[in-house]
Amino acid sequence: MEGGRKMIGVAVVLAAVVAVSLALEVCNVSEQGLLSCKPAVTQPNPQPPTHQCCQALSGANLTCLCQYKNSFILPSLGINPALALALPARCNITTSAEC
Repeated sequence: MEGGRKMIGVAVVLAAVVAVSLALEVCNVSEQGLLSCKPAVTQPNPQPPTHQCCQALSGANLTCLCQYKNSFILPSLGINPALALALPARCNITTSAEC
């Protein structure tokens, strides 16, 4: 019975990974939008945000994005949370979302 539970757990995790890899969208930002912002939030030499990155952020749910501020997810993806939180200002996006 213990082995069966482990197999079910592994199957659920694999299904989640497949689902995420097929269509990643976070807080109204598409996978392409997220990828366009990655150079601007990656150390050691972050780049200025591209037009595509800023365009993706303009439609983002910034309050939703704030939920990832203290998450292990961003650093595990190579994303610096402080740089990520600074992106709206760097893109001249005014927001009332406070993290």
